[in-house]
Amino acid sequence: MRQALAALLAASALIAIAAIVRPAAAQDVPAAAEEAAPPPPPPPAGTLAAPPVPVAPPSLPDRLGQVPGTWDLSRDGTNRRCVMTLVLDSGEAGQRLRFPAGCRRALPVLNAVAGWLFVDGAVRLVDRNVRPVLDFAKRPDQRSLVAQAEGGEGYSFVPLDIVAMRPADAVAAPETAPANPTSSSPLQTAAPVPAELQPAATVSAGPAPGLYALDRVQQRDTCRITLDGSGGGVHIVPGCHDSGLEVFDPVRWRYVNGRMTLTAKRGHSIDLVPSGDGRWRRDPEVGTAFVLRRVD
Repeated sequence: MRQALAALLAASALIAIAAIVRPAAAQDVPAAAEEAAPPPPPPPAGTLAAPPVPVAPPSLPDRLGQVPGTWDLSRDGTNRRCVMTLVLDSGEAGQRLRFPAGCRRALPVLNAVAGWLFVDGAVRLVDRNVRPVLDFAKRPDQRSLVAQAEGGEGYSFVPLDIVAMRPADAVAAPETAPANPTSSSPLQTAAPVPAELQPAATVSAGPAPGLYALDRVQQRDTCRITLDGSGGGVHIVPGCHDSGLEVFDPVRWRYVNGRMTLTAKRGHSIDLVPSGDGRWRRDPEVGTAFVLRRVD
């Protein structure tokens, strides 16, 4: 009897233990299943990757050969500015530069500038003794240069069109054209337009040699010049009343790529573009308006 009672109690204890263990094991199953969940499937094979973000070309030069071109010099906090051209030609003080005569009035600091150098990764404008007049440094945005004159005024030097801003493959691009332009491709379905049906290329006519009058904003015919044929000499007609042109003293002219260039005796130059009716306006338009008008 005692043995039967002991066996009954042992069986009851086992049933109770099994009832406690089974829910705990059941609760552990989801966690184990969650830990063993398979990784997300890879993207389909046909999915295209996002295109790389294009990198903007640098605007400031890293070496001497990237400096040449047009730059905009301005005095900070004012509207006084000058567009100048820096070239690699060696001069009496470093490399040469050119700017209109009116720039000396707009920015008197240029009266002391005779050339430029490329030092410590930035441009330096120097005087005839190669002493720095404006020693520029790069701004944090890497888009312009900044300098402070001896008098404390600040100046900004911004590249407009320089070698450093031109794509490296701009010159090599034509060489990458297919050797046989007439070969067909899956995307080329339209037949080429016959040459006789294509519009003729528009060629901008250059300035006609002869007599030209200089017009200002409020004055007309302040001075007259003559242009010799085929991009030759320039002569100021006696009786000129325009001090700016007399100081500039043009001696030569040429026409290239739609622009007429007047070159002064001292080597600097200004560019003009056609504005219709035989008129040529200064470009870029800095300083006082400058328009040459053909006189019939």
